[in-house]
Amino acid sequence: MYSIKVEAHFSSAHNLRGYKGKCEELHGHNWKIEVAVESNALGKPGMVMDFKELKARVYELLEKLDHKYLNNIPYFKKVNPTSENIAKYIYDKLKRKVSSLKSVTVWESHNSCATYYE
Repeated sequence: MYSIKVEAHFSSAHNLRGYKGKCEELHGHNWKIEVAVESNALGKPGMVMDFKELKARVYELLEKLDHKYLNNIPYFKKVNPTSENIAKYIYDKLKRKVSSLKSVTVWESHNSCATYYE
């Protein structure tokens, strides 16, 4: 099994509904995203996927989240914008374009992250 991973970043604000604590209030993060893709075999020319192509797809998606209030995005009007749900949102959107997607990890700080995979 082969696996590749890329990192990307975006900044956004959110607040958690139904949560008692500081995160209930409007606040922001400089999010780090890790996207992993895997394959049993290498394609031509010996790659799981071209890093350039994977980064382009990740950046295209993150543009829709960057410098936004996440609670205003239709998906997050129904789903609480926790790190776990942001990871699933990104995974679901990327899976449509990257069939060999393995996982998405969302870091909300340098020592706190959530990962989603199927």
